[in-house]
Amino acid sequence: MSNECGCSSSLCASDVHEMVSAYYTELRGTSDLKTQACCSLEAPSAAVQDALSFVPRSVTDSFYGCGNPLPSGMRGLRCVVDLGCGTGRDVFSAAVMVGAGGRVVGVDMTDKQLNIARAAVGEFESIAAQRSRGVARVEFVKADIERISDEVPPEVLSPGCADVVISNCVVNLSSDKLAVLRQVHRLLRNGGEFHFSDVYSDRRLSAAAREHPVLLGECLGGALYENDFLRLAAAAGFVDARVLSRRPVPVAAAELPDLKHLLADAKFESVTYRLFKVANLEVGAAEDYGEHALYNGTVEGSLDAYQLDRSTVLPAHQRVRVCGNVALILRESWLAPHFRVDGDRAVHYGEFR
Repeated sequence: MSNECGCSSSLCASDVHEMVSAYYTELRGTSDLKTQACCSLEAPSAAVQDALSFVPRSVTDSFYGCGNPLPSGMRGLRCVVDLGCGTGRDVFSAAVMVGAGGRVVGVDMTDKQLNIARAAVGEFESIAAQRSRGVARVEFVKADIERISDEVPPEVLSPGCADVVISNCVVNLSSDKLAVLRQVHRLLRNGGEFHFSDVYSDRRLSAAAREHPVLLGECLGGALYENDFLRLAAAAGFVDARVLSRRPVPVAAAELPDLKHLLADAKFESVTYRLFKVANLEVGAAEDYGEHALYNGTVEGSLDAYQLDRSTVLPAHQRVRVCGNVALILRESWLAPHFRVDGDRAVHYGEFR
């Protein structure tokens, strides 16, 4: 059985950390993976494609991730943190998108991957200089993402320092997912966002699946039942989890001939979630306070319309009705400079439809 943190019942945290670290230390590149769970199959946005072109080959050859958790509009932010950064692909990409004057901090527990990331910093800076592009300062620190507050000095990562925290197929590798979410909430400033991609299952997996080193390393054994994830997110302070994208992750018997039976009939999806640290967000149904939002058309790469989530797309220069939670996010989060929101929440008109 799983406890409230989504941990296995017989493995301790150190066991999980050792198995995951050993698995990724032995991998030479994405070709060594047995499944597509840790591979990004989504076409990145034009802004992300541009940022990826700055990333050294040594980094991209060793990249593992199930999505592209790099939100548009980060230019000018002060601090972005990447949890489980690996060799640093998303750190370097975020540094291009944030631009000069900001900083991007990658956190990982695996020495081999951190060594590749640190060795690539000089080449990344040279590429940016050759293209006359100002980029954010990048840093890489070793720490367990469940224990950042204990293992990373406050002068590097202090409470409330981050505008955005990103993560790419890493939370599922943690033995204590609630602890990770609480660390994220602690790092984010008020109005900050956890923007991350991960693998989820349509049911709770067996202990045998959750404890197998290959299934853990392939981002399947640690995949949370999605409803359990939503409960953990709420317990950590994120009560309004918004889905930006999702895609199925097929697991063929031929990929895991000796292990597929441990997964039974479970189905998996790669989902990109947006969790905002905004006060007074409401749980449950969307509520109507008669509020409207106007998108200024100023997010780089999204000039015609801005997609907040799968069901909320805001066209530029058009005043549209929005529910109470969307109004709060657009008014009080790091996205606020790009929107004008009208309404004072004085009158409640019932459920938003």
